[in-house]
Amino acid sequence: MNTQADVSHFVDHDVKDGSNRLYLMVDGMRCASCAWAIESALNSENNVNARINLSTKRLVVTWKGAAEKGNALVAKVTALGYRFTPFDAGAQKSAEASEEKFLLKCIAVSGFASGNIMLFSLALWFSSHDGMDVATRDMMHWVSGLIALPAIIYSGIPYYISAWNALRRGHTNMDVPISLAVILATAMSILETFRHGDYVYFDSATMLLFFLLIGRYLDKKARGQARAAAQDLLAMMQGFATIREGQTTRSIPIRDVMAGMQLVVAAGEKIAADGEVTSGISDVDTSLITGETIPQPVQTGTKLFSGTVNITAPIEVKVSAASEHSLLADIIRLMENAEQGQANYVRLADRVAHYYTPVVHILALAAFLGWLAAGMAWQPALMIATTVLIITCPCALGLAVPAVQVLASSRLFRQGMLLKSGDALERLAAIDTVVFDKTGTLTLGRPQLANRESISDHDLQLAASLAAHSRHPLSQAVAKAWQGNILPMAITEEPGKGLSATYEGETIQLGRRSWCGDDDAASDATLELWLAAEGSPPVRFTFTDMLRVDAKDVVAKLQQKGLHIVLLSGDRMEVVQSVAQTLGISDFAAAVTPIEKSARIKALSEQGRRVLMVGDGLNDAPSLASAYVSISPSSAIDITQNAADIVFQGEKLRAITEAYFIACASTKLVKQNFVLSIAYNIIAVPAAVLGYVTPLIAAVAMSSSSLIVVANAMRLKAMNKKI
Repeated sequence: MNTQADVSHFVDHDVKDGSNRLYLMVDGMRCASCAWAIESALNSENNVNARINLSTKRLVVTWKGAAEKGNALVAKVTALGYRFTPFDAGAQKSAEASEEKFLLKCIAVSGFASGNIMLFSLALWFSSHDGMDVATRDMMHWVSGLIALPAIIYSGIPYYISAWNALRRGHTNMDVPISLAVILATAMSILETFRHGDYVYFDSATMLLFFLLIGRYLDKKARGQARAAAQDLLAMMQGFATIREGQTTRSIPIRDVMAGMQLVVAAGEKIAADGEVTSGISDVDTSLITGETIPQPVQTGTKLFSGTVNITAPIEVKVSAASEHSLLADIIRLMENAEQGQANYVRLADRVAHYYTPVVHILALAAFLGWLAAGMAWQPALMIATTVLIITCPCALGLAVPAVQVLASSRLFRQGMLLKSGDALERLAAIDTVVFDKTGTLTLGRPQLANRESISDHDLQLAASLAAHSRHPLSQAVAKAWQGNILPMAITEEPGKGLSATYEGETIQLGRRSWCGDDDAASDATLELWLAAEGSPPVRFTFTDMLRVDAKDVVAKLQQKGLHIVLLSGDRMEVVQSVAQTLGISDFAAAVTPIEKSARIKALSEQGRRVLMVGDGLNDAPSLASAYVSISPSSAIDITQNAADIVFQGEKLRAITEAYFIACASTKLVKQNFVLSIAYNIIAVPAAVLGYVTPLIAAVAMSSSSLIVVANAMRLKAMNKKI
């Protein structure tokens, strides 16, 4: 989208307050500095409020006045070198995959170069002038240079670009001293090679890049997973919807669906916007909103929400709210707001680097000028300055978190858990409150027949023969409960009612109480299906959603650790209260909507609590994103898995306690690594400034500090579950 493009047709006008809102994707934004520059440029305009979500890379601009002002705002930012495009999930994922692939190439190139150069470096380190002549030494230097230079130029691109972008915007970051050290070490190595010097530093430059690129890749993967949650939600608002106009129908983009339109929704299609059923009877999968796996019957007058899925029969829906004002859009905005808050969190390493890098540069320059003033020649003075940059490069500081993260991630993976957020373990170790969803989290989310002993084999066989032809969760539970033969029947599905068939001249029905059950029978909150056969009284089938086998034990262990446990569910009060009493949870709430769940999480956070949210279902996605840290079972739908920081497999909840134990140990190791890296610099920097350290020793010391940090992180493997 160039500066002359007309974006007015993308503008959403709010008739209530007269404001305009524009949603666009930012192309070319690579860091927080980019976001700050764009927001500053737009917010400098009168009555303009701009906000960028770093996770989704989506810009939201609001202003009052003419819609055409959006063109001027876009032009103002494109002048800074950025482009705006409509959201394209495929393009976004492709771009992220390309960047990750490039980082992997950089790691491979720098690792290959480091390994080969070390073969020559070892020979040079352990030989004397008497044992190796000048020609042989020069040859090894030149071969090392020929291997290193292409690798340094190629593998350092991520750091060079980042450092340049930071410097041209008037600030520094950790990539600045890294880039400067690599460039100076390389330049000095080339100079020493031409001067037939004894030492070169090609190995130091390539090793430095290799170690730090690994950390950069891990961080990139974590950020990519975080972005995927909101991107997948946004993707659900893309595509086309079918609308009826008189006697004809046509397809339009979902973003163009407006209030008052008549949607035609076929079986299996998602509902594009909030609205009300005007014709048809069907079942709708509402797990997007309620988190419950049981489809809900809908008929004329039933209100529906965007993102839910029509299951059994075609229906028509009159739109009450456009897609940008739908409940799904509200969920997306909640997630984006929560993620923006997390994106503004500045990690300890970045805060240290804010002061660290200028100090390093000043020390290096001071060492150079000081030794010049003391009468030293410029070559050795520059060597000392380069040594300062090498020995103080924040390699150990940069590895303090990734080294532990890799080991913790692999240990969690072996135990069926996937760590998706780079700082999830650090946050998990600091929690004081755990909020559980019920369905699919504390329970398995799969209904099971509860009253098998009161049902005869004949009735169960009849019911299973009907149920085997349906995908309804309750029907599947009936079919699973019967282990014998299925009777041959011609099945008819009655939308919104159930299944019917004729067997041996008799009509058999399986479905809702109102259709084939006993209306005079006692009613309760239990899930049910009824079987009706001619000449026999109706038979009631009841179901229960079983608790995970270790749910009670996990809740008890978390409570023993002093954590406050809360149960929030969209299910009925009777069911939620029963589960809470069984598990020993005193703080619980039922019939909670997604917005209310997120509000409850926010309220707990405002009280100073650090909340772990454990949830399953897209309705939990805003709460998962709003929580201090979040965990989801692998049975959750993909979008919710993306929203969570940690995903666990299997049917046992013990993964939560194991993740918590590992998080506590990992956080301790990370803190120790920071202390080790800082202590190293406190000792090494004065020695380098005073000229007691050569660049060779500086490179060894720098590498050794990294190895010490990694070795300390390796202790995580030896720690057992007693932590």
